[in-house]
Amino acid sequence: MKPLRPQVGERAICDYNSRMSEPHALDLEALITNLLIIMSAGLVAGLICRRLLVSLLVGYVAFGAVIGAGGLGLISGHMDELELLAEAGVLFLLFSIGLEFSLKDLAHLSRFILISGSVQMLLVASPTMITLMYCGHKWPRAMLICFSLAMSSTVLVFKALNEYGQAGSPAGRRSVAVLLGQDIAVVPLLLLVPLLSGRELEADPIDIARLVLTTVGIVAGVLLLRHLLRQWMVSFLAGLRSPELIMLFAIVVLSTVAYATHFAGLPPPLGAFAAGLALSGNRLTRQIDALTLPFREVFAAIFFVTLGLLFDYQVLTKYPGLITGSFVALMALKWFAATVAVRLTGLPLRAAAGVGLCLCQVGEFAFVLSFAGLEQSVIAQDDYRAILMVGLVSMLLTPTLIRWGLRLASGVEEGDPQHGALQPPKSADPIAVVIGIGPAGQQVANRLQRQHWRVQLIDLSAVNVHEMAAQGFDTLVGDARDPHVLRQARAHEAGLVLVCVPDDGIALRIVEATRRLNTKAAVLVRCRFIAKRDELLDAGASAVVSEEEELAHALLHALEKLPKTIVD
Repeated sequence: MKPLRPQVGERAICDYNSRMSEPHALDLEALITNLLIIMSAGLVAGLICRRLLVSLLVGYVAFGAVIGAGGLGLISGHMDELELLAEAGVLFLLFSIGLEFSLKDLAHLSRFILISGSVQMLLVASPTMITLMYCGHKWPRAMLICFSLAMSSTVLVFKALNEYGQAGSPAGRRSVAVLLGQDIAVVPLLLLVPLLSGRELEADPIDIARLVLTTVGIVAGVLLLRHLLRQWMVSFLAGLRSPELIMLFAIVVLSTVAYATHFAGLPPPLGAFAAGLALSGNRLTRQIDALTLPFREVFAAIFFVTLGLLFDYQVLTKYPGLITGSFVALMALKWFAATVAVRLTGLPLRAAAGVGLCLCQVGEFAFVLSFAGLEQSVIAQDDYRAILMVGLVSMLLTPTLIRWGLRLASGVEEGDPQHGALQPPKSADPIAVVIGIGPAGQQVANRLQRQHWRVQLIDLSAVNVHEMAAQGFDTLVGDARDPHVLRQARAHEAGLVLVCVPDDGIALRIVEATRRLNTKAAVLVRCRFIAKRDELLDAGASAVVSEEEELAHALLHALEKLPKTIVD
Protein backbone atom coordinates (compact mmCIF):
# COMPACT_ATOMS: atom_id res chain seq x y z
CA MET A 1 0.00 0.00 0.00
CA LYS A 2 1.37 3.43 -0.88
CA PRO A 3 0.30 6.03 1.68
CA LEU A 4 -0.31 9.57 0.49
CA ARG A 5 2.70 11.77 1.06
CA PRO A 6 1.96 14.48 3.62
CA GLN A 7 2.20 18.01 2.29
CA VAL A 8 2.32 21.40 3.96
CA GLY A 9 0.11 24.40 3.28
CA GLU A 10 -0.42 25.44 -0.34
CA ARG A 11 1.88 22.65 -1.59
CA ALA A 12 -0.77 20.12 -0.57
CA ILE A 13 -3.35 21.89 -2.71
CA CYS A 14 -1.01 22.17 -5.71
CA ASP A 15 0.02 18.53 -5.41
CA TYR A 16 -3.60 17.41 -5.19
CA ASN A 17 -4.62 19.49 -8.21
CA SER A 18 -1.70 18.18 -10.28
CA ARG A 19 -2.61 14.57 -9.44
CA MET A 20 -6.21 15.19 -10.42
CA SER A 21 -5.16 16.69 -13.77
CA GLU A 22 -2.84 13.79 -14.69
CA PRO A 23 -4.32 11.41 -17.28
CA HIS A 24 -4.91 8.01 -15.77
CA ALA A 25 -6.17 5.01 -17.65
CA LEU A 26 -8.37 3.00 -15.35
CA ASP A 27 -7.97 -0.71 -16.02
CA LEU A 28 -11.46 -1.65 -14.92
CA GLU A 29 -11.06 -5.34 -15.73
CA ALA A 30 -7.86 -5.64 -13.65
CA LEU A 31 -9.45 -3.71 -10.79
CA ILE A 32 -12.53 -5.96 -10.69
CA THR A 33 -10.39 -9.09 -10.96
CA ASN A 34 -8.05 -8.01 -8.15
CA LEU A 35 -10.95 -6.92 -5.97
CA LEU A 36 -12.73 -10.25 -6.51
CA ILE A 37 -9.56 -12.17 -5.59
CA ILE A 38 -9.03 -10.07 -2.45
CA MET A 39 -12.64 -10.38 -1.28
CA SER A 40 -12.65 -14.12 -2.00
CA ALA A 41 -9.43 -14.50 -0.01
CA GLY A 42 -11.04 -12.56 2.82
CA LEU A 43 -14.10 -14.82 2.72
CA VAL A 44 -12.04 -18.02 2.79
CA ALA A 45 -9.84 -16.59 5.56
CA GLY A 46 -12.91 -15.66 7.59
CA LEU A 47 -14.48 -19.11 7.24
CA ILE A 48 -11.28 -20.86 8.28
CA CYS A 49 -10.58 -18.49 11.18
CA ARG A 50 -14.11 -18.82 12.55
CA ARG A 51 -13.78 -22.58 12.40
CA LEU A 52 -10.36 -22.58 14.10
CA LEU A 53 -11.31 -19.88 16.66
CA VAL A 54 -8.63 -17.55 15.29
CA SER A 55 -9.11 -13.80 14.89
CA LEU A 56 -10.32 -12.76 11.45
CA LEU A 57 -7.60 -10.12 11.26
CA VAL A 58 -4.88 -12.79 11.34
CA GLY A 59 -6.57 -14.63 8.48
CA TYR A 60 -6.95 -11.49 6.37
CA VAL A 61 -3.27 -10.51 6.64
CA ALA A 62 -2.04 -14.11 6.24
CA PHE A 63 -4.13 -14.74 3.13
CA GLY A 64 -3.00 -11.41 1.71
CA ALA A 65 0.59 -12.59 2.07
CA VAL A 66 -0.30 -15.88 0.33
CA ILE A 67 -1.93 -14.28 -2.74
CA GLY A 68 0.56 -11.40 -2.98
CA ALA A 69 3.71 -11.03 -5.07
CA GLY A 70 5.76 -12.83 -2.42
CA GLY A 71 3.38 -15.83 -2.56
CA LEU A 72 1.16 -17.04 -5.40
CA GLY A 73 1.32 -13.72 -7.24
CA LEU A 74 -2.40 -13.64 -8.01
CA ILE A 75 -2.69 -9.84 -7.84
CA SER A 76 -1.57 -8.12 -11.03
CA GLY A 77 -1.60 -4.69 -12.60
CA HIS A 78 -1.72 -1.29 -10.92
CA MET A 79 -2.64 -1.17 -7.25
CA ASP A 80 -3.64 2.51 -7.02
CA GLU A 81 -7.39 1.88 -7.06
CA LEU A 82 -7.13 -1.00 -4.58
CA GLU A 83 -5.09 1.21 -2.28
CA LEU A 84 -7.89 3.77 -2.30
CA LEU A 85 -10.42 1.08 -1.34
CA ALA A 86 -8.09 -0.16 1.39
CA GLU A 87 -7.68 3.36 2.75
CA ALA A 88 -11.47 3.61 2.86
CA GLY A 89 -11.36 0.72 5.35
CA VAL A 90 -9.09 2.76 7.63
CA LEU A 91 -11.47 5.73 7.39
CA PHE A 92 -14.52 3.67 8.35
CA LEU A 93 -12.72 1.98 11.25
CA LEU A 94 -11.48 5.26 12.71
CA PHE A 95 -14.93 6.75 12.14
CA SER A 96 -16.37 3.97 14.31
CA ILE A 97 -13.77 4.72 17.01
CA GLY A 98 -14.91 8.35 17.02
CA LEU A 99 -18.53 7.23 17.40
CA GLU A 100 -17.55 5.23 20.50
CA PHE A 101 -15.97 8.24 22.25
CA SER A 102 -17.91 11.38 23.07
CA LEU A 103 -16.12 14.64 23.85
CA LYS A 104 -16.89 13.99 27.52
CA ASP A 105 -15.12 10.63 27.26
CA LEU A 106 -12.11 12.24 25.60
CA ALA A 107 -11.97 14.92 28.29
CA HIS A 108 -12.03 12.17 30.91
CA LEU A 109 -9.26 10.30 29.07
CA SER A 110 -7.23 13.41 28.24
CA ARG A 111 -4.60 12.84 30.91
CA PHE A 112 -4.32 9.21 29.84
CA ILE A 113 -3.88 10.33 26.22
CA LEU A 114 -1.23 12.93 27.04
CA ILE A 115 0.67 10.99 29.69
CA SER A 116 0.43 7.44 28.38
CA GLY A 117 0.85 8.27 24.70
CA SER A 118 3.91 10.49 25.15
CA VAL A 119 5.60 8.27 27.75
CA GLN A 120 5.09 5.13 25.67
CA MET A 121 6.53 6.74 22.54
CA LEU A 122 9.56 8.19 24.33
CA LEU A 123 10.36 4.93 26.13
CA VAL A 124 10.33 3.10 22.79
CA ALA A 125 11.99 5.80 20.68
CA SER A 126 14.88 6.73 22.98
CA PRO A 127 16.63 3.33 23.34
CA THR A 128 15.82 2.48 19.71
CA MET A 129 17.44 5.67 18.47
CA ILE A 130 20.52 5.14 20.64
CA THR A 131 20.87 1.59 19.31
CA LEU A 132 20.50 2.66 15.67
CA MET A 133 23.07 5.44 16.05
CA TYR A 134 25.45 3.00 17.71
CA CYS A 135 25.03 0.74 14.67
CA GLY A 136 26.11 3.55 12.36
CA HIS A 137 22.85 5.24 11.31
CA LYS A 138 22.85 9.03 11.11
CA TRP A 139 20.58 10.74 13.62
CA PRO A 140 17.86 11.92 11.15
CA ARG A 141 17.40 8.37 9.84
CA ALA A 142 17.53 6.91 13.36
CA MET A 143 14.96 9.41 14.63
CA LEU A 144 12.45 8.68 11.88
CA ILE A 145 12.83 4.90 12.20
CA CYS A 146 12.50 4.93 15.99
CA PHE A 147 9.33 7.04 16.00
CA SER A 148 7.84 4.91 13.22
CA LEU A 149 8.43 1.76 15.25
CA ALA A 150 6.96 3.41 18.36
CA MET A 151 3.55 3.65 16.66
CA SER A 152 0.96 0.98 17.47
CA SER A 153 -2.12 0.11 15.42
CA THR A 154 -5.28 2.00 16.42
CA VAL A 155 -7.29 0.21 13.73
CA LEU A 156 -6.09 -3.31 14.58
CA VAL A 157 -6.36 -2.99 18.37
CA PHE A 158 -9.80 -1.39 18.32
CA LYS A 159 -11.07 -4.01 15.86
CA ALA A 160 -9.74 -6.83 18.04
CA LEU A 161 -11.15 -5.22 21.22
CA ASN A 162 -14.57 -5.11 19.56
CA GLU A 163 -14.25 -8.77 18.54
CA TYR A 164 -13.65 -9.69 22.19
CA GLY A 165 -16.31 -7.27 23.49
CA GLN A 166 -13.73 -5.32 25.55
CA ALA A 167 -13.64 -1.89 23.86
CA GLY A 168 -15.45 -0.33 26.82
CA SER A 169 -13.49 -2.08 29.59
CA PRO A 170 -10.90 -0.14 31.68
CA ALA A 171 -8.08 -1.95 29.90
CA GLY A 172 -9.68 -1.37 26.50
CA ARG A 173 -10.23 2.34 27.08
CA ARG A 174 -6.67 2.87 28.32
CA SER A 175 -5.36 1.02 25.28
CA VAL A 176 -7.33 3.34 23.00
CA ALA A 177 -6.12 6.37 25.01
CA VAL A 178 -2.47 5.44 24.37
CA LEU A 179 -3.24 4.90 20.69
CA LEU A 180 -4.99 8.25 20.33
CA GLY A 181 -1.97 9.95 21.90
CA GLN A 182 0.21 8.32 19.24
CA ASP A 183 -2.17 9.33 16.45
CA ILE A 184 -2.05 12.95 17.57
CA ALA A 185 1.77 12.80 17.48
CA VAL A 186 1.64 11.79 13.80
CA VAL A 187 0.93 15.39 12.73
CA PRO A 188 4.11 17.05 14.13
CA LEU A 189 6.18 14.03 13.10
CA LEU A 190 5.01 14.35 9.49
CA LEU A 191 5.92 18.04 9.58
CA LEU A 192 9.37 17.08 10.87
CA VAL A 193 10.22 14.81 7.92
CA PRO A 194 11.22 17.58 5.44
CA LEU A 195 13.45 19.12 8.12
CA LEU A 196 15.20 15.79 8.73
CA SER A 197 15.96 15.59 5.01
CA GLY A 198 17.63 19.01 5.13
CA ARG A 199 15.02 20.59 2.82
CA GLU A 200 13.97 23.44 5.08
CA LEU A 201 12.48 25.34 2.15
CA GLU A 202 9.75 22.72 1.86
CA ALA A 203 8.48 23.45 5.35
CA ASP A 204 9.17 27.12 6.07
CA PRO A 205 7.68 28.78 9.19
CA ILE A 206 4.93 30.51 7.22
CA ASP A 207 3.63 27.22 5.85
CA ILE A 208 3.84 25.57 9.26
CA ALA A 209 1.99 28.48 10.89
CA ARG A 210 -0.66 28.28 8.20
CA LEU A 211 -1.04 24.56 8.80
CA VAL A 212 -1.34 25.08 12.57
CA LEU A 213 -4.06 27.67 12.04
CA THR A 214 -5.80 25.34 9.61
CA THR A 215 -5.69 22.55 12.19
CA VAL A 216 -7.21 24.82 14.83
CA GLY A 217 -9.86 25.83 12.31
CA ILE A 218 -10.72 22.17 11.60
CA VAL A 219 -11.04 21.43 15.32
CA ALA A 220 -13.30 24.45 15.77
CA GLY A 221 -15.27 23.41 12.71
CA VAL A 222 -15.82 19.91 14.09
CA LEU A 223 -17.05 21.34 17.40
CA LEU A 224 -19.40 23.68 15.55
CA LEU A 225 -20.59 20.83 13.34
CA ARG A 226 -21.26 18.67 16.40
CA HIS A 227 -23.33 21.48 17.97
CA LEU A 228 -25.34 22.08 14.78
CA LEU A 229 -26.01 18.38 14.34
CA ARG A 230 -27.28 17.98 17.89
CA GLN A 231 -29.43 21.11 17.68
CA TRP A 232 -30.95 20.67 14.23
CA MET A 233 -30.15 17.63 12.13
CA VAL A 234 -30.46 14.79 14.65
CA SER A 235 -34.07 15.44 15.62
CA PHE A 236 -34.97 16.20 11.98
CA LEU A 237 -33.50 12.93 10.67
CA ALA A 238 -34.93 10.94 13.57
CA GLY A 239 -38.38 12.27 12.70
CA LEU A 240 -38.06 11.10 9.10
CA ARG A 241 -37.45 7.50 10.28
CA SER A 242 -35.43 6.69 7.14
CA PRO A 243 -32.36 4.44 7.62
CA GLU A 244 -31.28 5.21 4.05
CA LEU A 245 -31.11 8.97 4.67
CA ILE A 246 -29.32 8.50 8.00
CA MET A 247 -26.71 6.28 6.37
CA LEU A 248 -26.16 8.71 3.48
CA PHE A 249 -25.93 11.61 5.91
CA ALA A 250 -23.28 9.81 7.99
CA ILE A 251 -21.18 8.97 4.92
CA VAL A 252 -21.41 12.57 3.65
CA VAL A 253 -20.20 13.89 7.04
CA LEU A 254 -17.37 11.32 7.11
CA SER A 255 -16.25 12.11 3.56
CA THR A 256 -16.46 15.89 4.01
CA VAL A 257 -14.41 16.05 7.21
CA ALA A 258 -11.82 13.53 5.93
CA TYR A 259 -11.45 15.52 2.70
CA ALA A 260 -11.10 18.78 4.65
CA THR A 261 -8.21 17.35 6.70
CA HIS A 262 -6.54 16.00 3.55
CA PHE A 263 -6.98 19.37 1.84
CA ALA A 264 -5.23 20.99 4.82
CA GLY A 265 -2.28 18.59 4.59
CA LEU A 266 -3.28 16.37 7.55
CA PRO A 267 -3.83 12.59 7.46
CA PRO A 268 -7.43 11.86 6.36
CA PRO A 269 -7.84 9.13 9.04
CA LEU A 270 -7.64 11.84 11.70
CA GLY A 271 -10.52 13.57 9.90
CA ALA A 272 -12.50 10.32 9.94
CA PHE A 273 -12.00 10.09 13.70
CA ALA A 274 -13.12 13.72 14.07
CA ALA A 275 -16.25 13.00 11.99
CA GLY A 276 -17.10 10.15 14.35
CA LEU A 277 -16.73 12.50 17.30
CA ALA A 278 -19.05 15.01 15.63
CA LEU A 279 -21.75 12.33 15.35
CA SER A 280 -21.22 10.72 18.76
CA GLY A 281 -23.29 11.09 21.89
CA ASN A 282 -26.73 11.64 20.31
CA ARG A 283 -29.84 9.54 19.76
CA LEU A 284 -28.75 8.48 16.27
CA THR A 285 -25.22 7.37 17.18
CA ARG A 286 -26.02 3.70 17.72
CA GLN A 287 -28.11 3.57 14.55
CA ILE A 288 -25.35 5.21 12.50
CA ASP A 289 -22.86 2.69 13.87
CA ALA A 290 -25.16 -0.20 12.95
CA LEU A 291 -25.95 1.14 9.46
CA THR A 292 -22.31 1.72 8.54
CA LEU A 293 -21.21 -1.65 9.93
CA PRO A 294 -21.49 -3.54 6.57
CA PHE A 295 -19.34 -0.90 4.83
CA ARG A 296 -16.84 -0.96 7.69
CA GLU A 297 -16.46 -4.74 7.68
CA VAL A 298 -16.13 -5.08 3.89
CA PHE A 299 -13.60 -2.27 3.53
CA ALA A 300 -11.72 -3.48 6.63
CA ALA A 301 -11.35 -6.91 5.03
CA ILE A 302 -10.00 -5.26 1.85
CA PHE A 303 -7.60 -3.16 3.95
CA PHE A 304 -6.11 -6.04 5.94
CA VAL A 305 -5.85 -8.39 2.95
CA THR A 306 -4.19 -5.60 0.93
CA LEU A 307 -1.85 -5.00 3.86
CA GLY A 308 -0.84 -8.64 3.67
CA LEU A 309 0.09 -8.15 -0.01
CA LEU A 310 3.08 -6.10 1.19
CA PHE A 311 4.63 -9.15 2.84
CA ASP A 312 8.02 -9.80 1.17
CA TYR A 313 9.65 -13.15 1.96
CA GLN A 314 12.91 -12.02 0.36
CA VAL A 315 13.54 -9.62 3.24
CA LEU A 316 13.31 -12.52 5.71
CA THR A 317 15.67 -14.69 3.67
CA LYS A 318 18.10 -11.81 3.14
CA TYR A 319 18.29 -10.70 6.81
CA PRO A 320 16.80 -13.56 8.88
CA GLY A 321 18.84 -12.97 12.03
CA LEU A 322 18.49 -9.19 11.94
CA ILE A 323 14.73 -9.25 11.36
CA THR A 324 14.11 -11.91 14.03
CA GLY A 325 16.31 -10.25 16.64
CA SER A 326 14.89 -6.80 15.91
CA PHE A 327 11.35 -8.15 16.11
CA VAL A 328 11.80 -9.86 19.49
CA ALA A 329 13.65 -6.90 20.99
CA LEU A 330 11.10 -4.40 19.70
CA MET A 331 8.11 -6.38 20.99
CA ALA A 332 9.72 -6.69 24.44
CA LEU A 333 10.58 -2.98 24.49
CA LYS A 334 7.07 -1.93 23.43
CA TRP A 335 5.52 -4.19 26.07
CA PHE A 336 7.72 -2.64 28.76
CA ALA A 337 7.09 0.92 27.56
CA ALA A 338 3.30 0.52 27.36
CA THR A 339 3.21 -1.18 30.76
CA VAL A 340 5.08 1.71 32.39
CA ALA A 341 2.99 4.32 30.55
CA VAL A 342 -0.34 2.78 31.58
CA ARG A 343 0.89 2.14 35.13
CA LEU A 344 1.38 5.91 35.46
CA THR A 345 -2.37 6.38 34.94
CA GLY A 346 -3.14 4.44 38.13
CA LEU A 347 -3.93 1.00 36.69
CA PRO A 348 -2.53 -1.89 38.80
CA LEU A 349 0.72 -3.43 37.55
CA ARG A 350 -0.86 -6.69 36.42
CA ALA A 351 -3.58 -4.90 34.45
CA ALA A 352 -1.02 -2.46 33.02
CA ALA A 353 1.07 -5.40 31.81
CA GLY A 354 -2.04 -6.78 30.12
CA VAL A 355 -2.64 -3.48 28.33
CA GLY A 356 1.05 -3.48 27.34
CA LEU A 357 0.55 -6.79 25.53
CA CYS A 358 -2.28 -5.20 23.54
CA LEU A 359 0.07 -2.48 22.24
CA CYS A 360 3.15 -4.46 21.16
CA GLN A 361 2.56 -4.27 17.42
CA VAL A 362 3.78 -1.75 14.84
CA GLY A 363 0.83 0.21 13.44
CA GLU A 364 -0.42 1.50 10.11
CA PHE A 365 0.75 5.08 10.80
CA ALA A 366 4.30 3.69 11.02
CA PHE A 367 3.97 2.82 7.32
CA VAL A 368 2.71 6.34 6.52
CA LEU A 369 5.54 7.99 8.45
CA SER A 370 8.28 5.73 7.10
CA PHE A 371 6.99 6.11 3.53
CA ALA A 372 7.16 9.89 3.91
CA GLY A 373 10.78 9.46 5.03
CA LEU A 374 11.50 7.22 2.04
CA GLU A 375 10.16 9.81 -0.40
CA GLN A 376 12.21 12.55 1.27
CA SER A 377 15.33 10.32 1.20
CA VAL A 378 15.61 10.31 4.99
CA ILE A 379 15.55 6.49 5.10
CA ALA A 380 16.63 3.91 2.53
CA GLN A 381 14.49 1.38 0.68
CA ASP A 382 15.85 -1.48 2.82
CA ASP A 383 14.89 0.40 6.00
CA TYR A 384 11.35 0.83 4.73
CA ARG A 385 11.02 -2.84 3.76
CA ALA A 386 12.37 -3.93 7.15
CA ILE A 387 9.81 -1.73 8.94
CA LEU A 388 7.07 -3.26 6.80
CA MET A 389 8.15 -6.81 7.63
CA VAL A 390 8.46 -6.22 11.38
CA GLY A 391 5.12 -4.42 11.37
CA LEU A 392 3.25 -7.10 9.43
CA VAL A 393 4.60 -9.96 11.55
CA SER A 394 3.68 -8.07 14.74
CA MET A 395 0.17 -7.51 13.36
CA LEU A 396 -0.25 -11.24 12.79
CA LEU A 397 0.44 -11.85 16.49
CA THR A 398 -1.70 -8.96 17.76
CA PRO A 399 -5.08 -10.72 18.22
CA THR A 400 -3.46 -13.50 20.28
CA LEU A 401 -1.52 -11.00 22.38
CA ILE A 402 -4.66 -8.95 22.94
CA ARG A 403 -6.54 -12.03 24.13
CA TRP A 404 -3.74 -12.82 26.59
CA GLY A 405 -3.47 -9.18 27.61
CA LEU A 406 -7.18 -8.79 28.35
CA ARG A 407 -7.17 -12.01 30.34
CA LEU A 408 -4.21 -10.72 32.35
CA ALA A 409 -5.81 -7.29 32.80
CA SER A 410 -9.07 -8.76 34.07
CA GLY A 411 -7.39 -11.37 36.26
CA VAL A 412 -9.42 -14.18 34.67
CA GLU A 413 -7.51 -17.30 33.72
CA GLU A 414 -8.51 -19.85 31.12
CA GLY A 415 -9.80 -22.35 33.65
CA ASP A 416 -11.49 -19.81 35.89
CA PRO A 417 -15.08 -20.61 36.95
CA GLN A 418 -16.22 -17.35 35.37
CA HIS A 419 -15.45 -18.94 32.01
CA GLY A 420 -16.68 -22.40 32.90
CA ALA A 421 -20.08 -21.16 34.03
CA LEU A 422 -20.98 -20.12 30.51
CA GLN A 423 -19.50 -23.08 28.64
CA PRO A 424 -22.01 -24.74 26.29
CA PRO A 425 -23.35 -28.22 26.91
CA LYS A 426 -22.00 -31.15 24.93
CA SER A 427 -24.85 -30.99 22.44
CA ALA A 428 -23.80 -30.41 18.83
CA ASP A 429 -25.91 -27.29 18.41
CA PRO A 430 -26.44 -25.58 21.80
CA ILE A 431 -28.93 -22.70 21.76
CA ALA A 432 -28.88 -19.68 24.05
CA VAL A 433 -31.68 -17.09 24.05
CA VAL A 434 -30.85 -13.58 25.24
CA ILE A 435 -33.88 -11.40 25.96
CA GLY A 436 -33.15 -7.66 26.19
CA ILE A 437 -30.28 -6.35 24.04
CA GLY A 438 -29.02 -3.51 26.19
CA PRO A 439 -25.30 -3.04 26.99
CA ALA A 440 -25.29 -6.00 29.43
CA GLY A 441 -27.19 -8.27 27.05
CA GLN A 442 -24.86 -7.38 24.17
CA GLN A 443 -21.72 -8.23 26.16
CA VAL A 444 -23.10 -11.60 27.28
CA ALA A 445 -24.31 -12.37 23.74
CA ASN A 446 -20.82 -11.69 22.36
CA ARG A 447 -19.25 -13.94 25.01
CA LEU A 448 -21.72 -16.75 24.31
CA GLN A 449 -21.11 -16.53 20.58
CA ARG A 450 -17.34 -16.78 21.09
CA GLN A 451 -17.97 -19.92 23.16
CA HIS A 452 -19.94 -21.52 20.29
CA TRP A 453 -23.48 -21.11 21.52
CA ARG A 454 -26.04 -20.49 18.80
CA VAL A 455 -27.34 -17.19 20.16
CA GLN A 456 -30.92 -16.04 19.54
CA LEU A 457 -31.72 -12.43 20.51
CA ILE A 458 -35.12 -10.91 21.38
CA ASP A 459 -35.78 -7.21 21.93
CA LEU A 460 -38.64 -4.75 21.57
CA SER A 461 -36.33 -2.17 19.94
CA ALA A 462 -35.79 -2.48 16.20
CA VAL A 463 -32.64 -0.32 16.50
CA ASN A 464 -31.02 -2.70 19.01
CA VAL A 465 -32.03 -5.68 16.89
CA HIS A 466 -30.67 -4.12 13.67
CA GLU A 467 -27.28 -3.42 15.26
CA MET A 468 -26.84 -7.01 16.47
CA ALA A 469 -28.26 -8.51 13.27
CA ALA A 470 -25.62 -6.59 11.33
CA GLN A 471 -23.02 -8.43 13.42
CA GLY A 472 -24.43 -11.79 12.35
CA PHE A 473 -26.73 -12.66 15.27
CA ASP A 474 -30.14 -14.29 14.84
CA THR A 475 -32.55 -11.63 16.07
CA LEU A 476 -36.26 -11.18 16.62
CA VAL A 477 -38.31 -8.05 17.37
CA GLY A 478 -41.12 -8.87 19.78
CA ASP A 479 -42.44 -9.24 23.32
CA ALA A 480 -40.82 -12.23 25.02
CA ARG A 481 -43.87 -12.64 27.30
CA ASP A 482 -45.64 -14.00 24.22
CA PRO A 483 -45.11 -17.80 23.91
CA HIS A 484 -45.24 -17.51 20.10
CA VAL A 485 -42.27 -15.11 20.17
CA LEU A 486 -40.35 -17.44 22.46
CA ARG A 487 -41.04 -20.37 20.15
CA GLN A 488 -39.85 -18.38 17.14
CA ALA A 489 -36.59 -17.80 19.02
CA ARG A 490 -36.43 -21.55 19.81
CA ALA A 491 -36.58 -20.99 23.56
CA HIS A 492 -38.27 -24.39 23.92
CA GLU A 493 -35.06 -26.02 22.59
CA ALA A 494 -32.57 -23.76 24.40
CA GLY A 495 -30.02 -24.90 26.93
CA LEU A 496 -29.70 -21.36 28.36
CA VAL A 497 -32.10 -18.41 28.58
CA LEU A 498 -30.82 -15.04 29.75
CA VAL A 499 -33.52 -12.53 30.77
CA CYS A 500 -31.94 -9.08 30.78
CA VAL A 501 -34.85 -6.62 30.76
CA PRO A 502 -34.92 -3.57 33.08
CA ASP A 503 -38.43 -4.22 34.49
CA ASP A 504 -38.80 -6.88 37.22
CA GLY A 505 -42.50 -7.41 36.52
CA ILE A 506 -41.85 -8.09 32.83
CA ALA A 507 -38.90 -10.34 33.74
CA LEU A 508 -41.20 -12.41 36.00
CA ARG A 509 -43.74 -12.91 33.20
CA ILE A 510 -40.96 -13.91 30.79
CA VAL A 511 -39.58 -16.50 33.23
CA GLU A 512 -43.04 -17.99 33.72
CA ALA A 513 -43.63 -18.16 29.96
CA THR A 514 -40.20 -19.70 29.41
CA ARG A 515 -40.72 -22.39 32.03
CA ARG A 516 -44.03 -23.39 30.47
CA LEU A 517 -42.13 -24.11 27.26
CA ASN A 518 -38.85 -25.44 28.64
CA THR A 519 -38.30 -27.02 32.06
CA LYS A 520 -34.69 -28.09 31.51
CA ALA A 521 -32.94 -24.89 30.41
CA ALA A 522 -30.81 -22.82 32.77
CA VAL A 523 -32.60 -19.47 33.19
CA LEU A 524 -30.44 -16.55 34.32
CA VAL A 525 -32.35 -13.37 35.24
CA ARG A 526 -31.37 -9.78 35.85
CA CYS A 527 -33.55 -7.96 38.41
CA ARG A 528 -33.43 -4.48 39.86
CA PHE A 529 -34.55 -5.05 43.45
CA ILE A 530 -33.47 -7.68 45.97
CA ALA A 531 -37.07 -8.07 47.12
CA LYS A 532 -38.00 -9.55 43.73
CA ARG A 533 -35.32 -12.24 43.77
CA ASP A 534 -37.27 -14.89 45.69
CA GLU A 535 -40.31 -14.36 43.49
CA LEU A 536 -38.23 -14.88 40.35
CA LEU A 537 -36.61 -18.00 41.81
CA ASP A 538 -40.03 -19.38 42.69
CA ALA A 539 -41.17 -18.75 39.11
CA GLY A 540 -38.35 -20.98 37.82
CA ALA A 541 -35.22 -18.85 37.52
CA SER A 542 -32.02 -20.86 37.97
CA ALA A 543 -30.07 -17.81 39.18
CA VAL A 544 -30.89 -14.15 39.75
CA VAL A 545 -28.48 -11.20 39.65
CA SER A 546 -29.82 -8.21 41.59
CA GLU A 547 -28.68 -4.73 40.53
CA GLU A 548 -29.38 -3.46 44.05
CA GLU A 549 -27.15 -6.11 45.63
CA GLU A 550 -24.37 -5.72 43.07
CA LEU A 551 -24.44 -1.94 43.55
CA ALA A 552 -24.07 -2.37 47.31
CA HIS A 553 -21.06 -4.66 46.80
CA ALA A 554 -19.48 -2.18 44.39
CA LEU A 555 -19.98 0.76 46.77
CA LEU A 556 -18.53 -1.18 49.70
CA HIS A 557 -15.56 -2.21 47.58
CA ALA A 558 -15.00 1.43 46.55
CA LEU A 559 -15.31 2.52 50.17
CA GLU A 560 -12.57 0.12 51.22
CA LYS A 561 -10.22 1.70 48.66
CA LEU A 562 -10.74 5.27 49.91
CA PRO A 563 -7.83 6.83 51.84
CA LYS A 564 -8.22 6.30 55.58
CA THR A 565 -8.07 10.07 56.24
CA ILE A 566 -11.20 10.62 54.13
CA VAL A 567 -13.12 7.81 55.83
CA ASP A 568 -12.18 9.08 59.30
